[in-house]
Amino acid sequence: EKCIGCNVCFEASPSNWKINEEDGKADLIDGKETAKGVFVKDISILEVEENKLAEDNCPVGIIHIDGDWKSVLKLYKNITN
Repeated sequence: EKCIGCNVCFEASPSNWKINEEDGKADLIDGKETAKGVFVKDISILEVEENKLAEDNCPVGIIHIDGDWKSVLKLYKNITN
């Protein structure tokens, strides 16, 4: 797992991220695991800016926003890269 538990994602978007009490690392709230260690969640266009901030500031680069900016976007977190 690459997450180092720096809390950048949680601070940027607490409605989408939580800190796991067991390991101190970030979890994507209601994320679906699509592959081992890859979690996906649909977010609204209103949540893009705060999650883009999390993506841009993640020190290990494991948060990725993908999709058409004019529609609902998908937020990816790959904790195994």
